[in-house]
Order: sequence, then C-alpha cells, then structure tokens
Amino acid sequence: MSSADGDGQHHMTVPDLDQAARRLAALLDGVPDSALPAPTPCSDSSVATLLDHIMGLSQGLAASARKEATGAPQASADHLDPDWRAILPRRLDDLVAAWREPGAGEGMTSAGGLTMPAADVAAVTLDELVLPGWDLARATGQPYEPDPRDVAAIMPFLEAFASEQGVPGLFGPAVPVPDDAPAFDRALGLSGRDPAWRAPAQTGG
Repeated sequence: MSSADGDGQHHMTVPDLDQAARRLAALLDGVPDSALPAPTPCSDSSVATLLDHIMGLSQGLAASARKEATGAPQASADHLDPDWRAILPRRLDDLVAAWREPGAGEGMTSAGGLTMPAADVAAVTLDELVLPGWDLARATGQPYEPDPRDVAAIMPFLEAFASEQGVPGLFGPAVPVPDDAPAFDRALGLSGRDPAWRAPAQTGG
C-alpha cells in the first residue's frame, strides 16, 4: 500500500491505533468490580481512576482527531460510568476510526487544553493506549505485550518529553532502566513507570 500524496508536502504518518486499542480492550473482561479500588503503577490512581482516565481520554483524543476543542477532564474513581465495560470498547473503536480519517494527522489541533500539531497528538494518543494498557494489565495481573511497532512509534515522543523531574499531568520522573532493557521497559521508565511494578498480593477475603 502506498499513499500517493501529490502535493509533495511533508506529512507525518499517523500511527494506526487499532492494535493498541484492541490490546487495551482485551484487558477489560479481566477487570472484576472487586479490582476497581486496587492500586495501579501510577502512584495515586486506583484501577477505577485509571479506567475513568482512559474513558475521558479516548473521547477527548477522538475529538482532537476531528479538530474539535476539548477540555482536560480530571479523572476520578467516583466519576467512572458504571457501564464502562460497554462504553469503553465503543469509545476505543471511535478513537481508532477518528484517527483513520483523511487529514486527521494534518494541521494543528487541541488536546487537553494545549494546541499542537495533530501528528504529535496522534503520537500522544498511541502513548495513551499503550502505557495505560500496561498499567491496567499490571494492576489486574494480566499479561500484556504491546506491538513492537507501537513501542517504536511512541519512543521519540517519550524521549522528547521525559525528564528526571517528570512532566506535571503527563509523566512522573523518569525511572532509570538498564541500557540493554527491552524497548518497552525503556518506554515505561521514560514515562515514570517502574517496569518491575507488580500488584500487591491480595490479602484476605
């Protein structure tokens, strides 16, 4: 498949989000209600908060693809729609479709109150599927293996933004990982996640 683009303009390829969205959606059945209060690798987020974050983000970033203005919703466990198991897969499908529209990756758009090139927002969108997918999998003890192409696609974004201080609202302070670690471990470390994080053993009941 070649995309002929006759205008000769430089034009960023928007990563296809389908694999990452499917991998994230595939985890949802493995999240029982009892897991909702459980901790996640993101220090102060419970599973319910993480799900609410993904719900809001999938909607907001689909709007970004369509160049619609979006706010930056604050994720909270209390806010999670009780019907998330039905709603979230539809939102993920919608997100994938929105970024597949011709022109989605061109020009400027807004995301979370910031205006930036749509191609960069597409990279953020992929990042927001791959990394929270891992958070959700780790928090609920499920296996998770992102597509190596997706990991390669989010690395430049992570390398550009990650820092020892972290980026408020985006990443925690980078966690050092060995140079010979797998690419995805490096991506996790750059985003402020500890690749070795495991859900604490469930005690009692």
